[in-house]
Amino acid sequence: MFQTFQDTASPEQGPVRLKALREAMLAEGVDGFIVPRSDAHQGEYVAPRDERLAWLTGFTGSAGWCVALADRAAVFVDGRYRVQVKAQVAPSFEKVDWPETSLADWIGAALPKGVVSFDPWLLSVDQLRGLEGKLEHDLRPCRNLVDAIWQDQPAPPMGAVFAQPVTLSGEPHEDKIARLAAGLGAAKVAVITLPDSIAWLLNIRGSDIPRNPVPHGFALLHSDARVTLFMDAGKLEGVHEHFGPRVTLAAPEAFEEALAALEGPVQIDPGTCPVAVAKALEGRDLIEADDPCLLPKACKNAVELDGTRAAHLRDAAAMVRFLAWLDAEAPGDLTEISVVKRLEEERRATNALRDISFETISGSGPNGAIVHYRVTEATDRPLKEGELLLVDSGGQYVDGTTDITRTLAIGAVGREEAEAFTRVLKGMIAISGLRFPKGLAGRDIDPFARAALWQAGLDYGHGTGHGVGSYLSVHEGPARISRAGTVPFEPGMILSNEPGFYREGAYGIRIENLIVVEEAPDLPGQTVPQMLRFETLTWVPIDRRLILTELLTETERNWLNAYHAEVLEQVAPLVDDVAGGWLSQACQSI
Repeated sequence: MFQTFQDTASPEQGPVRLKALREAMLAEGVDGFIVPRSDAHQGEYVAPRDERLAWLTGFTGSAGWCVALADRAAVFVDGRYRVQVKAQVAPSFEKVDWPETSLADWIGAALPKGVVSFDPWLLSVDQLRGLEGKLEHDLRPCRNLVDAIWQDQPAPPMGAVFAQPVTLSGEPHEDKIARLAAGLGAAKVAVITLPDSIAWLLNIRGSDIPRNPVPHGFALLHSDARVTLFMDAGKLEGVHEHFGPRVTLAAPEAFEEALAALEGPVQIDPGTCPVAVAKALEGRDLIEADDPCLLPKACKNAVELDGTRAAHLRDAAAMVRFLAWLDAEAPGDLTEISVVKRLEEERRATNALRDISFETISGSGPNGAIVHYRVTEATDRPLKEGELLLVDSGGQYVDGTTDITRTLAIGAVGREEAEAFTRVLKGMIAISGLRFPKGLAGRDIDPFARAALWQAGLDYGHGTGHGVGSYLSVHEGPARISRAGTVPFEPGMILSNEPGFYREGAYGIRIENLIVVEEAPDLPGQTVPQMLRFETLTWVPIDRRLILTELLTETERNWLNAYHAEVLEQVAPLVDDVAGGWLSQACQSI
């Protein structure tokens, strides 16, 4: 299996490791040390070697911070992880709601003055500026003090790199390089550190980060349409011919020296550029702009969209087979782990699965309220009659990346759960059917997903949707559906649509489809110059047993019935008679 169920964190080791870190801080002559969940490439996902936050504190979420002082230490997490952090982190660490309380606010209150240090490869330029703008402390870069005490730290990843053919990428990498180089403006070179940006630009994939087919490396995009790629030669065996004359290969160790030798204006993205890179470029004329790959990568071309549609249909058939099995067997003697295993078996049966796109979330009852719950042998829980089961999962296929969540009834559940589910569904439908003017961003449409919940005094503590890559990272910027989403939507952007609701200690609900932005046809009398809408990519039934139909409007019922009719038409030819019979029942009109 791709997924394992061992507990990867050691909360009981937190106090011991914190003590060792404080000894290292004393030896370094600093009063505080910042431990982000990041690596030198500044992407969302990190390799085992870079799981410093989890190793130190026990917290395994995909975003967070720790600040260690001589007499206090805190772990900072956002709304997705406020339940999880309580279970994973020892009392030695304070638990702080972030970004409501920023690192700077907490440091300023806990340490009136002193030296606070950090690894300059693990903080971005923007992050350091945010600290400098609020603190009068001596913010001092230093060696990584966690690495100094982590005796069995894993080696750097060395996953093999392979080419993503034009039949799947839709555009030769030489054309991408030329197109992006022409847009650099005054800059002579742009620094690129994000693994998925490099993978997209050069039409390569790798395996340096679990569940994400990307390699670690650095790149310089030159205005004369060349790229210098800094990547370990051991990863590149067999792909040299793919790169061609526009790409020059160099060792990662040569990156800082190459930065120091650059002439003319250099473009950096302060949101993803490590402080160490900016330090190496001191004295240069720096131009700050977004990573040039971000927006083009997000706007999928026709070939990528055809590929992702095919991947989603393949994945939908696997999900339907899984759901048919679950309905026949649950609760029985099933547990959260057996659910994960069966779902992965169904995806593997497609003979096209390269990996899962993230660790499958299989949360029954109260575990469903842990937004990014990962089941382990220690937490595995049996499915029980009258409870909800939340299953959030996805697959990595060479033609697309999938991500789907379904919340399922195990037997008859209470009205409270059904009402909350229906309100979540109303929000998902609202986004799915939305038409909106071009130029709007995620923060403009996020309220549509929450309105039905707000009417009942409910809400959820995560964004409504994130970008998704094309056989790349399952979380992809720059666009998202959230209060913090400021990047306007463009045709070709793939997003998740996943409102939810969580009752701590009781249950969790989330319903997720992937959608893609497309141009909306003009309406009679339309005065808005250009409108956009969403095409649905995910074709899997939504559990009708949890829907209170009296809470749905006629428009919402029509959408749901049309969706299920399309699910049946698209997926029935791809499954056997047993799954097809279940599908026919699951897709009946309401």
